[in-house]
Formats: sequence, C-alpha cells, structure tokens
Amino acid sequence: MLSLKRYGFLFFFFLFLAICIDLHSVSLRAAERTKPIDLSTAIIQVAKQNLPAVVYIEVTESREVTNPFLPFENDPFFRRFFGVPKMPRKFKQEMKGLGSGMIIDPQGHILTNYHVAGGATKMEVTLADGSKYPATLVGGDPKTDLAVIHISAKERLPHVTFGDSDKAEVGEWVVAIGAPRALEKSVTQGIISAKHRRGITDPTSYQDFLQTDAAINPGNSGGPLLNLYGEVIGVNAAIATESGGFEGIGFTIPSNMAQYIAKTLIAHGKVERGWLGVTIRDLTPELAKNVHTESLRGALIVDVAKGGPAEKAGLRKNDVVIAYRGKEIPDSSALRNDVAETPIGTEAKITVLRSGKTEELTVRIGSLEASTKILAAAVKDRLGVEVRPPTSVEVNKYGINPNQGVVIVWEDPKGPLKEAGFEIGDMILAINDQSIDSMESFVDLVSILRPKQKISVLALDHRTGNTGTVQVVVR
Repeated sequence: MLSLKRYGFLFFFFLFLAICIDLHSVSLRAAERTKPIDLSTAIIQVAKQNLPAVVYIEVTESREVTNPFLPFENDPFFRRFFGVPKMPRKFKQEMKGLGSGMIIDPQGHILTNYHVAGGATKMEVTLADGSKYPATLVGGDPKTDLAVIHISAKERLPHVTFGDSDKAEVGEWVVAIGAPRALEKSVTQGIISAKHRRGITDPTSYQDFLQTDAAINPGNSGGPLLNLYGEVIGVNAAIATESGGFEGIGFTIPSNMAQYIAKTLIAHGKVERGWLGVTIRDLTPELAKNVHTESLRGALIVDVAKGGPAEKAGLRKNDVVIAYRGKEIPDSSALRNDVAETPIGTEAKITVLRSGKTEELTVRIGSLEASTKILAAAVKDRLGVEVRPPTSVEVNKYGINPNQGVVIVWEDPKGPLKEAGFEIGDMILAINDQSIDSMESFVDLVSILRPKQKISVLALDHRTGNTGTVQVVVR
C-alpha cells in the first residue's frame, strides 16, 4: 500500500510539474508578444527560428495520357509508314514536381499542399541540414488543398509554431519561406494585403484565403507564411499571375483552417465535414429588400434539401442566417466553412432573420459524405437526370481517365439537359470549367447552382466520342 501511495504521489507531482512547465511556456510566448518588435532584426529572427523546420519536397507522379495518334489508328497511310497494327489507347507518363512544406511536430509530420503531394507516387523530403528522407502520404484534402506527409527520422525534428490567423490584420508584416524555382531556404517579406478572399479557384472548395504581397513563386507551395513573432499564420498555396511568376498577389490558407485539417488527417487520414442541407448565396441590395433587411451581411437560403438537417430543424427558403454557434456570419462562404468544420452530430444554434424578425433554431449537423443520396434528388430536380460513374469499358472506349465525368442513365423528357439535346449514355465532364472527378464532386457542383442559373456543361457524345460545350439553364 505504501508503494502505491508513493507512486500515486509521484504521478500527480510530475503531472503538476508538466502543467506548470506548459503554462510557463505559454506565459513566455505571451510575454514575447508584448515586447516591441525591432523591425531591423525581426525578419532575421523569424528566419533563424523557422528555417530548420521548412522542407523541400521533390515529387514523382505517374499518370495515364491519351495517345495523341489514336485518331489516326485506322488511317492506311499511317499504318503503312509506321507499321503499327494496334496502337495503345493510353500510355504512362512520369512527371516531376517540387514544393515546400513545414514540419509540424517532432514525430516528422509535414504539412503541405494537396496539389504538391496528393497525386505523388514517390516523394523525397530534403531538410534544412541537407539530409534526405522518403515520405509517405498520411492524408490529403483537395477541398482545402492541404495534405500531411510523414518522414521517419531517428532524432526529434524541429517544428513550427502556429499562430491565430483570425487575429492577423490587413497591413501586418509577414514573412514567407520556401523553395521557389527549387531555390531552397528562400525568405521573402511583405504584408497581408486582404483577408477572406474566396472563389479564387474551385467554387466548391472551402476557401478563405489571406492575400499577401510577400513574393510567392512556383515551389513555394506548402511553405509557411509567418508573422513577426515567428508564428505560422498561413500555408502558401496560389498566386494570381499572367506571366506564370509572382506579380504581387499571393494567397495563403489561414493557419486556423490548416491546423484543423492537419489534426483531422493525422487522426483519421481523411476529413469528414458537417452538412447543413441548404443552398446559400450572398445578399445583394435587391435580395435584401425582398427579405426585409437593410444589411448585406449574412447568408441567404435559396433552397433547402428535402430530408436534410436544415429542413428537420425548421429552416426555410428566404431565411437569412446571421449567426452560427454564436458567431456572426458575414457571408455565405463563412457559413459553409463553419458548418464544414463542425463535428458531425453536433447540435448547433442558428440565428436567422425571417420576414424581418430574428429567430433562433437548433440543428443537428449531418455528414457531408452521407448527403450524396439526399442531394441526388436535387440533381434530378435541377438538371432532370440521374447519373452514375463511367465503367472500365467506357473509360477505354473514350480514352478518358478513370472516374472522370458521370454518365446519364435517366432523363426527364422535359428536363433542362434533355431540352439542351443530351441523351442517355452521354457523359458530363465539367460544369462551368470545373472538372468532375467523382459522383461527389458532381453533386457538390450541382448543389451550389442557383435556380434559373445559366451554366456551361462540357459533354461527351456517346455516339461519336466527340466533346463539346453546351449552355444549359438550371430548373
């Protein structure tokens, strides 16, 4: 009994000591933030502190490419001169790429962009000291363009510290570190030019970029954007450019979003998102007038999915969501992102403006993955079709990538696609220049379409194999 008491005392003593050490480190970091920053040495200190934790990633990606000579397969002159009795429809092509990343814990987890690591068949990571390690993909999330990879090192690795991206301010000085054009350990500086930039790339992705004028070039992707306290406030992801190089407009994924995605990928290998079951849009002066509000802040519900969480909670078309879980909602993208990060099954308070009056409702957040069947009804209603993934026979016949596009298996005789000339067996490859690579991506694209919206549909004719763009008005 004495030994048990002694061990129990030691356990609580060391637990207390660990808590004190942690609180002391937090207080030290807080104290550091209250110190005035010496701008003549601040960037030097940020670089020294974080360069050891920033890595250079070389990736190899294999992909299948359609044979460009396939249309000449039956040409007698082509067959005579090249002597090819039967040409392959596809051949494998190996591509090399590069990017940056940051070590986020001593165990060797590295945060980077999905477009850097998501499709890689081989990855090699070079640390700041020049040592190289093979890396494996832990998990990736194309909707936020984030991925986590892992290296196995014998020693504990240096790692970055995350800051609160919500507290970042426009005009604040920032530092970018990465490997632009394969130039490792490059440091650039600038300011935060703007916050909450959305719709930069895929409209179905969960974007909430910080904009910066710190120089970002190809190869910087996945590297950190840091404040002058040396804290990561963003993951560099994209640039707006016509030349292919830096032109003063860069975009970085906020650290708060990146931390949530990274933790989820490490824990589960994928991201499960919350789902509300509504189609939403930003308010305009005309729409605001129709729903009896003078403010343009909030997210207007333009459609409610039958059987979804929102309908069960009593949300209606033309409700304006002005707060979610006690947080003010400035626009539709903010609501979409906040719901996506809500744990599935959570009961969330939603404040809506309905007919000029404020009401509070409680909704149990559903799973976005499980929503596909429910949203399929919205596809049927808006486009007048039912679809399925392509078969291996169709993939070989048309020379497309596996899972590319969806195939129409049923049509409403009076539906939008039927009236536009689509037939059963035709394929839908893209909507508004956004490629369809799964049933889920197709449903996602259709779910954000507004009634009476005019869209551009890239289609494949099942009779000829030819592709073309067709204009369609959503029902």
